[in-house]
Amino acid sequence: MEATTTRPEVPASTPERRSRADLTVLGVEVGLVGAAVAVGAVLNARGVGLHADAAPLFATWGPHVGWGTPAAVLVALGVLGPGLAWARTAGWVPLLGAAWVTSVAWTLALGLVDGWSTGLTERLTPQAEYLHEVPRVTDVAAMLAGFTGRILDFQPDSWSTHTAGHPPGALLVFVGLDRVGLGGGTAAALACVLVGATVTVSVPVALRALGAVDAARAVVPFLVLLPGAVWVGASADGLFAGVVAAGLALLAVRGRAAPAAGGLLLGFALHLSYGFVLVGLLALAVLALRPSGRLSALTAGAVGVGAVVLAFEVAGFRWWDGYQLVVERYYQGWAADRPYAYWVWANLAALLLCAGPVLGPALRRAVRAGVGAVRAGLRRAGGPRALPMVVGPTVLLPATAAVVVLAADLSGLSKAEVERIWLPFAVWLLVATVHLPPGARRWWLAGQAATALAVNHLVWTVS
Repeated sequence: MEATTTRPEVPASTPERRSRADLTVLGVEVGLVGAAVAVGAVLNARGVGLHADAAPLFATWGPHVGWGTPAAVLVALGVLGPGLAWARTAGWVPLLGAAWVTSVAWTLALGLVDGWSTGLTERLTPQAEYLHEVPRVTDVAAMLAGFTGRILDFQPDSWSTHTAGHPPGALLVFVGLDRVGLGGGTAAALACVLVGATVTVSVPVALRALGAVDAARAVVPFLVLLPGAVWVGASADGLFAGVVAAGLALLAVRGRAAPAAGGLLLGFALHLSYGFVLVGLLALAVLALRPSGRLSALTAGAVGVGAVVLAFEVAGFRWWDGYQLVVERYYQGWAADRPYAYWVWANLAALLLCAGPVLGPALRRAVRAGVGAVRAGLRRAGGPRALPMVVGPTVLLPATAAVVVLAADLSGLSKAEVERIWLPFAVWLLVATVHLPPGARRWWLAGQAATALAVNHLVWTVS
């Protein structure tokens, strides 16, 4: 028998190696953002039509501080200190309530770094925004019936940029606020903040309903200190994120009434942004993860979506017609100048500044966990049909969100401004953070807060 020499075996993946891998991914992220900033600066200096002075962000450079600076720092310290520990033991309802309140405080504080007017109340009042059109809507029925006829530019009654670029549901929200006495920039901005902050409730509720109870708690601090809160306060995309998250959460809840309500919300979301057709992938992932009642939930949700689509059709707005015209309008504006070769990768740098530096390491760990789960349990669980249950919601949901973002990026219909446009997807990407080791979460969370503070103090963002 051949002699052998024995020696201690090093595990294939030690905690130290995993930590080094996380830092390597972080280094790649820093390099990507740095490259996007440097190349963006060069292209802007050469007069290339990026139409983003602080590329990859749609913003202008200008270091500044404001009244919100100390408030934002205090909120971050509160979450990083007692908040993080309390989230592990708090009652479920108090936890969700505190998460929403803290998220509102965080978002408002970041907005106030720019000042009450510049940072909040005037964000939705420029000519390109929805509020510009609100006084012109004197007949809602006529507006819906004639909406598509005003999408294309260079005609006397063309819609302003944001209104033309979205289905009429977005404009309806602000018209509705105005009709109930909540008109103007302040009410609109606060509505975006208050609804946008509900993602801190909806995402954990979805995870809990899908059986990931511990994960539902673990993700809360990362949702509260979301760097993307810089754009939640205040842009309509923050409000959109809240609507989408609530619709998906209701699909996950037991019974038929909740999925039906979720379908109604997701149907309305389709009329907030054409890009939300991609939310259908996330909806299917949620339905596949339900422990029971998948078919009934699918049916109820589909009926809800169909009811909203039919209501808009009857009112005179056809989604598909609007989408085709919007693609044409898109290339009547800055999209014709913005180079795809830059934005197809710089968009990902903008996403990192929205979702935070934790994104790459968290996704890496989620993918690793998913692969391990598949290897260990797919045969035992019953084949490919059981795949969603094998990998679980903390893998499948962020993985699906990543596919959605990739599809949106490659489409060429999201060149720039994705730091706010992709907010509804970013919050589901952060579900992957539950795979971080508990001992490292505080440091990653600090990095999230630092990212938001750095962005908000170095540039003047535009909604």
